[in-house]
Amino acid sequence: MNEKELLGQLKTRLQEVDDLYKAGAVLGWDQSTYMPPGGSAARGRQLATLGRVAHERATDPEIGRLLDALQPWADKLSPDNDDACIIRNARRAYDRNVKVPVALVGELNSHLAVTYDAWAKARPANDFGMVREGLQKTVDLSRKLAECFAPYEHIMDPLIDMSDYGMKVSTVSVIFADLRKQLVPMVQAITAQAPADDSLLRRKYPEQKQWDFGMSVAKRIGYDIERGRQDKTHHPFCTTFSIGDVRITTRFDENNLGDGFFSTIHETGHAMYEQGVDPKYEATPLAGGASAGVHESQSRLWENLVGRSRGFWEYYFPKLQRKFGKQLKDVTLDQFYRAINKVQRSLIRVDADEVTYNLHVILRFDLEMQLLEGSLSVNDLPHVWRARYKSDLGIEPPDDKDGVLQDVHWYGGIVGGSFQGYTLGNIMSGMFYAAATQAHPEIPDQIRAGRFGALHKWLVKSIYRHGEKYTTSQLIQRITGGELTTAPYLAYLRGKYGELYDLSST
Repeated sequence: MNEKELLGQLKTRLQEVDDLYKAGAVLGWDQSTYMPPGGSAARGRQLATLGRVAHERATDPEIGRLLDALQPWADKLSPDNDDACIIRNARRAYDRNVKVPVALVGELNSHLAVTYDAWAKARPANDFGMVREGLQKTVDLSRKLAECFAPYEHIMDPLIDMSDYGMKVSTVSVIFADLRKQLVPMVQAITAQAPADDSLLRRKYPEQKQWDFGMSVAKRIGYDIERGRQDKTHHPFCTTFSIGDVRITTRFDENNLGDGFFSTIHETGHAMYEQGVDPKYEATPLAGGASAGVHESQSRLWENLVGRSRGFWEYYFPKLQRKFGKQLKDVTLDQFYRAINKVQRSLIRVDADEVTYNLHVILRFDLEMQLLEGSLSVNDLPHVWRARYKSDLGIEPPDDKDGVLQDVHWYGGIVGGSFQGYTLGNIMSGMFYAAATQAHPEIPDQIRAGRFGALHKWLVKSIYRHGEKYTTSQLIQRITGGELTTAPYLAYLRGKYGELYDLSST
Protein backbone atom coordinates (compact mmCIF):
# COMPACT_ATOMS: atom_id res chain seq x y z
CA MET A 1 0.00 0.00 0.00
CA ASN A 2 1.50 3.35 -1.05
CA GLU A 3 1.58 6.55 1.00
CA LYS A 4 -1.45 8.12 -0.67
CA GLU A 5 -3.55 5.06 0.11
CA LEU A 6 -2.35 5.07 3.71
CA LEU A 7 -3.10 8.79 3.97
CA GLY A 8 -6.59 8.16 2.55
CA GLN A 9 -7.24 5.59 5.27
CA LEU A 10 -5.98 8.00 7.93
CA LYS A 11 -8.21 10.82 6.65
CA THR A 12 -11.24 8.51 6.64
CA ARG A 13 -10.68 7.59 10.28
CA LEU A 14 -10.00 11.19 11.27
CA GLN A 15 -13.17 12.31 9.50
CA GLU A 16 -15.21 9.82 11.51
CA VAL A 17 -13.72 11.20 14.72
CA ASP A 18 -14.48 14.76 13.59
CA ASP A 19 -18.07 13.81 12.76
CA LEU A 20 -18.57 12.46 16.27
CA TYR A 21 -17.13 15.57 17.91
CA LYS A 22 -19.25 17.80 15.68
CA ALA A 23 -22.37 15.80 16.58
CA GLY A 24 -21.53 16.48 20.21
CA ALA A 25 -21.18 20.17 19.35
CA VAL A 26 -24.69 20.17 17.89
CA LEU A 27 -26.04 18.74 21.13
CA GLY A 28 -24.07 21.31 23.12
CA TRP A 29 -25.40 24.16 20.97
CA ASP A 30 -28.95 22.90 21.43
CA GLN A 31 -28.46 22.63 25.19
CA SER A 32 -27.39 26.28 25.29
CA THR A 33 -30.15 27.59 23.05
CA TYR A 34 -33.40 25.61 22.69
CA MET A 35 -33.33 22.53 24.89
CA PRO A 36 -36.08 22.48 27.55
CA PRO A 37 -34.87 22.17 31.17
CA GLY A 38 -36.24 18.65 31.39
CA GLY A 39 -33.70 17.40 28.88
CA SER A 40 -30.60 18.14 30.95
CA ALA A 41 -30.14 14.68 32.51
CA ALA A 42 -30.51 12.82 29.20
CA ARG A 43 -28.34 15.39 27.43
CA GLY A 44 -25.55 14.74 29.90
CA ARG A 45 -25.76 11.03 29.17
CA GLN A 46 -25.87 11.62 25.40
CA LEU A 47 -22.85 13.93 25.47
CA ALA A 48 -20.96 11.45 27.62
CA THR A 49 -21.73 8.63 25.17
CA LEU A 50 -20.66 10.65 22.14
CA GLY A 51 -17.54 11.88 23.92
CA ARG A 52 -16.59 8.34 24.93
CA VAL A 53 -17.15 6.91 21.45
CA ALA A 54 -15.27 9.79 19.82
CA HIS A 55 -12.35 9.30 22.19
CA GLU A 56 -12.29 5.56 21.51
CA ARG A 57 -12.16 6.23 17.77
CA ALA A 58 -9.53 8.96 18.22
CA THR A 59 -7.28 6.58 20.18
CA ASP A 60 -7.77 3.54 17.95
CA PRO A 61 -4.34 1.85 17.65
CA GLU A 62 -4.86 1.66 13.89
CA ILE A 63 -4.52 5.47 13.73
CA GLY A 64 -1.19 5.12 15.53
CA ARG A 65 -0.05 2.46 13.10
CA LEU A 66 -1.03 4.58 10.10
CA LEU A 67 0.82 7.57 11.53
CA ASP A 68 3.92 5.44 12.15
CA ALA A 69 3.81 4.17 8.58
CA LEU A 70 3.36 7.67 7.14
CA GLN A 71 5.95 9.49 9.26
CA PRO A 72 9.04 8.62 7.14
CA TRP A 73 7.22 9.89 4.04
CA ALA A 74 6.02 13.04 5.82
CA ASP A 75 9.58 13.78 6.97
CA LYS A 76 10.64 14.04 3.33
CA LEU A 77 7.94 16.56 2.45
CA SER A 78 8.18 20.30 2.80
CA PRO A 79 7.12 21.48 6.31
CA ASP A 80 4.44 23.60 4.56
CA ASN A 81 3.01 20.66 2.62
CA ASP A 82 -0.65 20.11 3.53
CA ASP A 83 -0.28 16.35 3.89
CA ALA A 84 2.77 16.76 6.12
CA CYS A 85 0.86 19.24 8.27
CA ILE A 86 -2.14 16.89 8.54
CA ILE A 87 0.13 14.07 9.68
CA ARG A 88 1.96 16.32 12.14
CA ASN A 89 -1.25 17.66 13.71
CA ALA A 90 -2.83 14.21 13.76
CA ARG A 91 0.22 12.81 15.53
CA ARG A 92 0.11 15.56 18.15
CA ALA A 93 -3.59 14.97 18.80
CA TYR A 94 -3.23 11.19 18.87
CA ASP A 95 -0.29 11.26 21.29
CA ARG A 96 -2.31 13.57 23.55
CA ASN A 97 -5.53 11.57 23.34
CA VAL A 98 -3.98 8.17 24.11
CA LYS A 99 -2.80 9.51 27.45
CA VAL A 100 -6.36 10.22 28.61
CA PRO A 101 -8.45 7.22 29.78
CA VAL A 102 -11.76 6.90 27.97
CA ALA A 103 -13.55 6.58 31.32
CA LEU A 104 -12.27 10.03 32.33
CA VAL A 105 -13.50 11.54 29.06
CA GLY A 106 -16.97 10.09 29.60
CA GLU A 107 -17.08 11.22 33.22
CA LEU A 108 -16.01 14.76 32.28
CA ASN A 109 -18.59 15.11 29.49
CA SER A 110 -21.41 13.80 31.67
CA HIS A 111 -20.40 15.91 34.66
CA LEU A 112 -19.98 19.15 32.69
CA ALA A 113 -23.41 18.81 31.10
CA VAL A 114 -24.89 18.67 34.61
CA THR A 115 -22.79 21.54 35.99
CA TYR A 116 -23.65 23.78 33.02
CA ASP A 117 -27.34 23.25 33.69
CA ALA A 118 -26.79 23.95 37.39
CA TRP A 119 -24.92 27.17 36.57
CA ALA A 120 -27.69 28.35 34.24
CA LYS A 121 -30.03 28.17 37.26
CA ALA A 122 -27.57 29.28 39.95
CA ARG A 123 -26.49 32.56 38.39
CA PRO A 124 -29.94 34.19 38.14
CA ALA A 125 -30.69 32.80 41.60
CA ASN A 126 -27.42 34.26 42.95
CA ASP A 127 -26.76 30.95 44.69
CA PHE A 128 -23.17 29.67 44.61
CA GLY A 129 -24.26 26.79 46.82
CA MET A 130 -26.05 25.26 43.83
CA VAL A 131 -22.74 24.77 42.01
CA ARG A 132 -20.21 24.47 44.85
CA GLU A 133 -20.12 20.67 44.98
CA GLY A 134 -20.10 20.35 41.21
CA LEU A 135 -17.26 22.87 40.87
CA GLN A 136 -15.18 20.94 43.38
CA LYS A 137 -15.61 17.82 41.28
CA THR A 138 -14.67 19.79 38.16
CA VAL A 139 -11.45 20.89 39.86
CA ASP A 140 -10.72 17.28 40.84
CA LEU A 141 -11.39 16.01 37.32
CA SER A 142 -9.31 18.82 35.82
CA ARG A 143 -6.39 17.76 38.02
CA LYS A 144 -6.84 14.16 36.89
CA LEU A 145 -6.80 15.31 33.28
CA ALA A 146 -3.61 17.32 33.80
CA GLU A 147 -1.95 14.42 35.62
CA CYS A 148 -2.37 12.30 32.51
CA PHE A 149 0.43 14.42 31.00
CA ALA A 150 2.89 14.34 33.90
CA PRO A 151 5.67 15.25 34.28
CA TYR A 152 5.11 18.98 33.79
CA GLU A 153 6.50 22.25 35.13
CA HIS A 154 3.11 23.33 36.43
CA ILE A 155 -0.12 21.38 36.75
CA MET A 156 -1.93 23.87 34.49
CA ASP A 157 0.61 23.59 31.66
CA PRO A 158 -1.04 20.59 29.93
CA LEU A 159 -4.45 22.31 30.11
CA ILE A 160 -3.06 25.53 28.60
CA ASP A 161 -1.36 23.49 25.88
CA MET A 162 -4.71 22.00 24.82
CA SER A 163 -6.03 25.38 23.72
CA ASP A 164 -2.87 27.46 23.25
CA TYR A 165 -0.29 24.99 22.01
CA GLY A 166 3.26 25.83 23.04
CA MET A 167 2.27 28.07 25.94
CA LYS A 168 3.02 27.38 29.61
CA VAL A 169 2.32 29.06 32.92
CA SER A 170 5.88 30.36 32.95
CA THR A 171 5.60 32.09 29.56
CA VAL A 172 2.05 33.36 30.03
CA SER A 173 2.86 34.74 33.49
CA VAL A 174 5.75 36.81 32.10
CA ILE A 175 3.58 38.24 29.32
CA PHE A 176 0.77 39.00 31.75
CA ALA A 177 3.11 40.63 34.28
CA ASP A 178 4.47 42.93 31.57
CA LEU A 179 0.99 43.84 30.37
CA ARG A 180 -0.34 44.41 33.89
CA LYS A 181 2.60 46.70 34.67
CA GLN A 182 1.56 48.92 31.76
CA LEU A 183 -2.19 48.74 32.28
CA VAL A 184 -2.52 49.46 35.99
CA PRO A 185 -1.18 53.04 35.81
CA MET A 186 -3.23 53.64 32.67
CA VAL A 187 -6.40 52.56 34.46
CA GLN A 188 -5.50 54.69 37.48
CA ALA A 189 -4.88 57.76 35.32
CA ILE A 190 -8.14 57.38 33.39
CA THR A 191 -10.40 56.57 36.32
CA ALA A 192 -9.05 59.59 38.22
CA GLN A 193 -10.68 61.76 35.55
CA ALA A 194 -14.35 62.55 35.02
CA PRO A 195 -15.99 59.47 33.50
CA ALA A 196 -17.69 59.53 30.13
CA ASP A 197 -21.48 59.66 30.23
CA ASP A 198 -22.80 56.35 28.89
CA SER A 199 -26.40 56.79 30.07
CA LEU A 200 -27.46 57.13 26.44
CA LEU A 201 -26.76 53.40 26.07
CA ARG A 202 -29.19 52.60 28.91
CA ARG A 203 -32.31 53.88 27.22
CA LYS A 204 -34.86 51.31 26.13
CA TYR A 205 -33.83 49.74 22.84
CA PRO A 206 -36.31 47.13 21.52
CA GLU A 207 -34.71 43.73 21.16
CA GLN A 208 -35.82 43.00 17.60
CA LYS A 209 -34.38 46.27 16.34
CA GLN A 210 -31.11 45.47 18.09
CA TRP A 211 -31.12 42.04 16.45
CA ASP A 212 -31.77 43.48 12.99
CA PHE A 213 -29.08 46.15 13.25
CA GLY A 214 -26.46 43.75 14.63
CA MET A 215 -27.09 41.16 11.95
CA SER A 216 -26.97 43.77 9.19
CA VAL A 217 -23.50 44.78 10.40
CA ALA A 218 -22.37 41.15 10.79
CA LYS A 219 -23.30 40.39 7.19
CA ARG A 220 -21.67 43.54 5.86
CA ILE A 221 -18.32 42.91 7.50
CA GLY A 222 -18.22 39.39 6.07
CA TYR A 223 -20.37 36.84 7.95
CA ASP A 224 -21.93 34.50 5.39
CA ILE A 225 -25.48 33.92 6.62
CA GLU A 226 -25.90 31.13 4.05
CA ARG A 227 -23.36 29.21 6.14
CA GLY A 228 -24.42 30.42 9.56
CA ARG A 229 -27.16 31.71 11.83
CA GLN A 230 -27.59 33.57 15.11
CA ASP A 231 -29.55 32.46 18.18
CA LYS A 232 -29.91 33.63 21.78
CA THR A 233 -28.22 32.07 24.81
CA HIS A 234 -27.09 32.81 28.38
CA HIS A 235 -23.40 33.29 27.53
CA PRO A 236 -22.64 34.12 23.87
CA PHE A 237 -20.44 31.74 21.88
CA CYS A 238 -19.61 30.60 18.36
CA THR A 239 -19.74 26.95 17.36
CA THR A 240 -18.66 25.14 14.21
CA PHE A 241 -20.35 22.04 12.80
CA SER A 242 -18.53 22.32 9.46
CA ILE A 243 -16.95 25.05 7.33
CA GLY A 244 -20.40 25.36 5.80
CA ASP A 245 -22.23 25.64 9.13
CA VAL A 246 -20.74 28.12 11.61
CA ARG A 247 -23.22 29.50 14.14
CA ILE A 248 -23.13 32.41 16.55
CA THR A 249 -25.19 33.19 19.63
CA THR A 250 -25.80 36.41 21.52
CA ARG A 251 -27.93 37.90 24.27
CA PHE A 252 -29.84 41.14 24.58
CA ASP A 253 -30.66 43.68 27.26
CA GLU A 254 -33.21 46.26 26.15
CA ASN A 255 -31.65 48.69 28.61
CA ASN A 256 -28.10 48.22 27.33
CA LEU A 257 -27.57 48.82 23.63
CA GLY A 258 -23.95 47.71 23.67
CA ASP A 259 -24.54 44.27 25.20
CA GLY A 260 -26.17 42.57 22.25
CA PHE A 261 -24.44 44.50 19.48
CA PHE A 262 -20.87 43.97 20.60
CA SER A 263 -21.60 40.34 21.49
CA THR A 264 -22.84 39.79 17.95
CA ILE A 265 -19.79 41.43 16.40
CA HIS A 266 -17.45 39.56 18.75
CA GLU A 267 -18.90 36.18 17.82
CA THR A 268 -19.01 37.19 14.17
CA GLY A 269 -15.22 37.61 14.33
CA HIS A 270 -14.91 34.02 15.53
CA ALA A 271 -17.31 32.79 12.87
CA MET A 272 -15.61 34.59 9.99
CA TYR A 273 -12.36 32.88 10.95
CA GLU A 274 -14.00 29.44 10.79
CA GLN A 275 -15.86 30.24 7.56
CA GLY A 276 -12.60 31.45 6.01
CA VAL A 277 -10.74 28.15 6.45
CA ASP A 278 -9.78 26.57 3.12
CA PRO A 279 -12.64 24.16 2.24
CA LYS A 280 -10.15 21.43 1.32
CA TYR A 281 -9.32 21.15 5.04
CA GLU A 282 -12.86 20.12 5.95
CA ALA A 283 -12.93 17.33 8.58
CA THR A 284 -9.13 17.18 8.77
CA PRO A 285 -6.81 18.22 11.64
CA LEU A 286 -6.25 21.51 9.76
CA ALA A 287 -9.88 22.68 9.99
CA GLY A 288 -10.31 25.21 12.79
CA GLY A 289 -8.40 28.02 14.45
CA ALA A 290 -4.69 27.89 15.18
CA SER A 291 -5.28 28.36 18.91
CA ALA A 292 -7.68 29.91 21.40
CA GLY A 293 -5.54 33.04 21.42
CA VAL A 294 -5.51 33.43 17.63
CA HIS A 295 -9.25 32.80 17.56
CA GLU A 296 -9.81 35.47 20.19
CA SER A 297 -7.61 37.87 18.26
CA GLN A 298 -10.20 37.82 15.50
CA SER A 299 -13.24 38.35 17.70
CA ARG A 300 -11.53 41.20 19.55
CA LEU A 301 -10.15 42.73 16.35
CA TRP A 302 -13.61 43.03 14.82
CA GLU A 303 -15.35 43.93 18.07
CA ASN A 304 -12.87 46.55 19.30
CA LEU A 305 -10.27 47.70 16.79
CA VAL A 306 -12.98 47.93 14.14
CA GLY A 307 -16.34 47.96 15.95
CA ARG A 308 -15.41 50.52 18.60
CA SER A 309 -13.36 52.73 16.28
CA ARG A 310 -14.44 56.24 15.44
CA GLY A 311 -14.17 55.54 11.73
CA PHE A 312 -16.62 52.65 11.99
CA TRP A 313 -19.23 54.84 13.66
CA GLU A 314 -18.69 57.74 11.28
CA TYR A 315 -20.37 55.41 8.81
CA TYR A 316 -22.76 53.51 11.09
CA PHE A 317 -23.94 56.08 13.63
CA PRO A 318 -26.32 57.85 11.20
CA LYS A 319 -27.81 54.43 10.40
CA LEU A 320 -28.12 53.61 14.09
CA GLN A 321 -29.86 56.95 14.66
CA ARG A 322 -32.38 56.13 11.96
CA LYS A 323 -33.01 52.74 13.55
CA PHE A 324 -33.43 54.23 17.03
CA GLY A 325 -34.60 57.76 16.28
CA LYS A 326 -36.45 58.25 19.54
CA GLN A 327 -33.55 57.06 21.70
CA LEU A 328 -30.68 58.78 19.85
CA LYS A 329 -32.20 61.95 18.37
CA ASP A 330 -30.38 64.16 20.89
CA VAL A 331 -27.04 62.26 20.75
CA THR A 332 -23.96 63.34 18.79
CA LEU A 333 -21.34 61.05 17.28
CA ASP A 334 -18.78 62.33 19.79
CA GLN A 335 -21.06 61.51 22.72
CA PHE A 336 -21.80 58.06 21.37
CA TYR A 337 -18.14 57.30 20.64
CA ARG A 338 -17.08 58.30 24.15
CA ALA A 339 -19.94 56.26 25.64
CA ILE A 340 -19.01 53.00 23.92
CA ASN A 341 -15.37 53.53 24.91
CA LYS A 342 -15.98 54.52 28.52
CA VAL A 343 -13.24 53.27 30.85
CA GLN A 344 -14.31 52.37 34.36
CA ARG A 345 -13.66 49.91 37.13
CA SER A 346 -16.33 47.28 36.54
CA LEU A 347 -17.45 43.87 37.76
CA ILE A 348 -18.34 41.98 34.58
CA ARG A 349 -15.56 40.74 32.30
CA VAL A 350 -17.62 40.54 29.11
CA ASP A 351 -18.84 44.11 29.62
CA ALA A 352 -15.42 45.50 30.52
CA ASP A 353 -13.77 48.19 28.42
CA GLU A 354 -10.59 47.57 26.48
CA VAL A 355 -8.30 49.10 29.08
CA THR A 356 -9.53 47.16 32.12
CA TYR A 357 -10.56 43.93 30.36
CA ASN A 358 -7.23 42.17 30.65
CA LEU A 359 -7.09 42.75 34.40
CA HIS A 360 -10.26 40.64 34.65
CA VAL A 361 -8.57 37.86 32.69
CA ILE A 362 -5.31 37.95 34.63
CA LEU A 363 -7.28 37.68 37.89
CA ARG A 364 -9.10 34.57 36.66
CA PHE A 365 -5.88 33.04 35.37
CA ASP A 366 -4.35 33.44 38.83
CA LEU A 367 -7.40 31.98 40.61
CA GLU A 368 -7.62 28.87 38.45
CA MET A 369 -3.91 28.28 38.97
CA GLN A 370 -4.50 28.40 42.72
CA LEU A 371 -7.52 26.08 42.50
CA LEU A 372 -5.48 23.49 40.62
CA GLU A 373 -2.48 23.86 42.91
CA GLY A 374 -4.73 23.39 45.94
CA SER A 375 -3.72 26.68 47.53
CA LEU A 376 -7.29 27.96 47.08
CA SER A 377 -10.35 25.94 48.08
CA VAL A 378 -13.66 26.07 46.24
CA ASN A 379 -15.36 27.06 49.50
CA ASP A 380 -13.14 30.14 49.76
CA LEU A 381 -13.42 31.08 46.09
CA PRO A 382 -16.31 33.62 46.39
CA HIS A 383 -14.53 35.45 49.21
CA VAL A 384 -11.15 35.47 47.46
CA TRP A 385 -12.83 36.57 44.22
CA ARG A 386 -14.30 39.61 45.98
CA ALA A 387 -11.00 40.43 47.68
CA ARG A 388 -9.05 40.22 44.40
CA TYR A 389 -11.54 42.48 42.63
CA LYS A 390 -11.21 45.03 45.38
CA SER A 391 -7.40 44.96 45.29
CA ASP A 392 -6.93 44.67 41.51
CA LEU A 393 -9.83 46.71 40.15
CA GLY A 394 -10.84 48.83 43.12
CA ILE A 395 -14.40 47.51 43.12
CA GLU A 396 -16.09 44.71 45.06
CA PRO A 397 -18.92 42.51 43.76
CA PRO A 398 -22.07 42.91 45.86
CA ASP A 399 -23.07 39.29 45.24
CA ASP A 400 -21.94 36.05 43.58
CA LYS A 401 -24.13 36.58 40.52
CA ASP A 402 -21.82 39.35 39.37
CA GLY A 403 -18.87 37.70 41.07
CA VAL A 404 -17.77 34.12 40.91
CA LEU A 405 -20.85 33.00 38.96
CA GLN A 406 -20.55 35.44 36.07
CA ASP A 407 -18.43 33.27 33.72
CA VAL A 408 -19.64 29.93 32.38
CA HIS A 409 -16.15 28.53 31.79
CA TRP A 410 -15.60 26.68 35.08
CA TYR A 411 -19.16 25.32 35.01
CA GLY A 412 -19.36 24.26 31.37
CA GLY A 413 -15.72 23.25 30.98
CA ILE A 414 -12.61 22.23 32.85
CA VAL A 415 -10.81 24.53 35.29
CA GLY A 416 -7.55 25.72 33.75
CA GLY A 417 -6.37 26.67 30.28
CA SER A 418 -9.38 28.64 29.11
CA PHE A 419 -8.85 32.25 30.19
CA GLN A 420 -5.32 33.03 29.00
CA GLY A 421 -6.48 32.94 25.38
CA TYR A 422 -8.57 36.07 25.86
CA THR A 423 -5.64 38.30 26.72
CA LEU A 424 -3.27 36.57 24.31
CA GLY A 425 -5.93 37.28 21.68
CA ASN A 426 -6.05 40.97 22.59
CA ILE A 427 -2.28 41.20 22.25
CA MET A 428 -2.36 39.46 18.87
CA SER A 429 -5.26 41.60 17.64
CA GLY A 430 -2.99 44.64 17.94
CA MET A 431 -0.19 42.85 16.11
CA PHE A 432 -2.39 41.59 13.27
CA TYR A 433 -4.28 44.85 12.73
CA ALA A 434 -0.99 46.78 12.62
CA ALA A 435 0.31 44.32 10.00
CA ALA A 436 -2.92 44.60 7.98
CA THR A 437 -2.87 48.40 7.90
CA GLN A 438 0.81 48.41 7.04
CA ALA A 439 0.08 46.17 4.06
CA HIS A 440 -3.06 48.14 3.16
CA PRO A 441 -2.91 51.73 4.47
CA GLU A 442 -6.32 52.37 2.92
CA ILE A 443 -8.11 50.14 5.46
CA PRO A 444 -9.02 52.92 7.98
CA ASP A 445 -10.48 55.07 5.18
CA GLN A 446 -12.43 52.10 3.83
CA ILE A 447 -13.88 51.45 7.28
CA ARG A 448 -15.05 55.08 7.42
CA ALA A 449 -16.88 54.40 4.16
CA GLY A 450 -18.47 51.19 5.45
CA ARG A 451 -16.24 48.99 3.33
CA PHE A 452 -14.47 46.06 4.99
CA GLY A 453 -13.31 44.04 2.01
CA ALA A 454 -9.61 44.88 2.15
CA LEU A 455 -9.30 43.99 5.83
CA HIS A 456 -11.39 40.84 5.49
CA LYS A 457 -9.47 39.64 2.44
CA TRP A 458 -6.12 40.26 4.15
CA LEU A 459 -7.27 38.28 7.19
CA VAL A 460 -8.51 35.42 5.01
CA LYS A 461 -5.23 35.32 3.11
CA SER A 462 -2.95 35.74 6.12
CA ILE A 463 -4.82 33.84 8.84
CA TYR A 464 -8.22 32.32 8.11
CA ARG A 465 -7.50 30.07 5.12
CA HIS A 466 -4.62 28.35 6.91
CA GLY A 467 -6.84 26.99 9.67
CA GLU A 468 -4.64 24.96 12.02
CA LYS A 469 -1.86 24.46 9.49
CA TYR A 470 0.51 26.68 11.45
CA THR A 471 1.08 27.01 15.17
CA THR A 472 0.52 30.37 16.83
CA SER A 473 4.21 31.20 16.90
CA GLN A 474 4.62 30.18 13.26
CA LEU A 475 1.64 32.30 12.22
CA ILE A 476 2.96 35.36 14.08
CA GLN A 477 6.38 34.85 12.50
CA ARG A 478 4.87 34.60 9.00
CA ILE A 479 2.80 37.76 9.47
CA THR A 480 5.08 40.01 11.50
CA GLY A 481 8.53 38.50 11.10
CA GLY A 482 8.93 38.37 14.88
CA GLU A 483 7.58 36.93 18.09
CA LEU A 484 4.60 37.67 20.30
CA THR A 485 4.91 41.17 21.76
CA THR A 486 2.60 43.51 23.65
CA ALA A 487 4.04 46.62 21.94
CA PRO A 488 1.51 47.07 19.06
CA TYR A 489 -1.45 46.42 21.36
CA LEU A 490 -0.24 48.87 23.99
CA ALA A 491 0.51 51.44 21.28
CA TYR A 492 -3.05 51.03 20.02
CA LEU A 493 -4.51 51.51 23.51
CA ARG A 494 -2.35 54.54 24.23
CA GLY A 495 -3.14 56.11 20.88
CA LYS A 496 -6.87 55.62 21.07
CA TYR A 497 -7.42 56.37 24.73
CA GLY A 498 -4.82 59.14 24.74
CA GLU A 499 -7.22 61.04 22.49
CA LEU A 500 -10.12 60.41 24.88
CA TYR A 501 -8.31 60.85 28.19
CA ASP A 502 -5.22 62.58 29.55
CA LEU A 503 -2.51 59.90 29.79
CA SER A 504 0.42 62.27 30.28
CA SER A 505 1.05 60.90 33.78
CA THR A 506 1.60 57.32 32.57
